[in-house]
Amino acid sequence: MNVCILMGSPRKHGNTAALLKPFMEELDACGYESEMIRLYDLEIKPCIACRNCQQDWSGFNCSFDDDGQQVAQKLLACDMIVLATPVYSWYCTPPMKALLDRMVYGLNKYYGDKKGPSLWKGKRVALITTCGYPPEKGADLLEEGIKRYCKHSQLIYKGMLAERHMGYETVFMDEGKERRAREFAARLCAALDQE
Repeated sequence: MNVCILMGSPRKHGNTAALLKPFMEELDACGYESEMIRLYDLEIKPCIACRNCQQDWSGFNCSFDDDGQQVAQKLLACDMIVLATPVYSWYCTPPMKALLDRMVYGLNKYYGDKKGPSLWKGKRVALITTCGYPPEKGADLLEEGIKRYCKHSQLIYKGMLAERHMGYETVFMDEGKERRAREFAARLCAALDQE
């Protein structure tokens, strides 16, 4: 099994990265291969809804020649997609939003003269997020948006791990967060193994 982790944090050693470390270690212990793609290191232009991608259903086929093309190929090749992002204004970070917009057009051929297929139908999606409010108030809108995105794209939503940071002067990572990250990975692996 292959897991593609889209890392949407601008900080290479921030809270989201700290949460991903034990998560990825557990994936490895379960025998899953994972690759982290740091979105802030890539050039991903925002979608302009030109619909050029709708003319050819054989692949992503976006008119922008940037890193979105390579990310789309990795998403098509993986078994599960993990969206890892801090919450910014009740949603994901800008490069992740740009990527999600590009993928919803380029991989869902719904918007042309005739309705086509979802090229990534059936991919599993999980969400890992960090926020400054209690998750039920800080990550709820992001989770709802991702659930709707998955339903629209015919993806299978597998759940969310959301952890709160209590403030800039406090340490984020602790034993409880590490344990929950490992448990979340183990649950995802077990669920995929049963499918």
